[in-house]
Amino acid sequence: MSEFNPQDPFGLLNQFSQFMKPGSGNPFMPPLSEEEIDRKILECRTIEQWLTMQVGMLQMTVKTLELQKAGLAAFKQGLEPKTDPDPNP
Repeated sequence: MSEFNPQDPFGLLNQFSQFMKPGSGNPFMPPLSEEEIDRKILECRTIEQWLTMQVGMLQMTVKTLELQKAGLAAFKQGLEPKTDPDPNP
């Protein structure tokens, strides 16, 4: 099995696809050594951090779009002619 590279976002998927080849080991077999367990923990934490970052970016994008929508609505409201309810003061 190749070494895990945290800079490669698809590295884990590529490693998993290696198990799908005929004659390879079982991907659902638990790791047998402490080093491999530590490596798997590091892989999972790296993926968790990447996903957390992606969720944060998505939330920021949604908030930005909501602010743009509110700004556009305020701009449109400012363009509408103001009507005076009582023309004879």
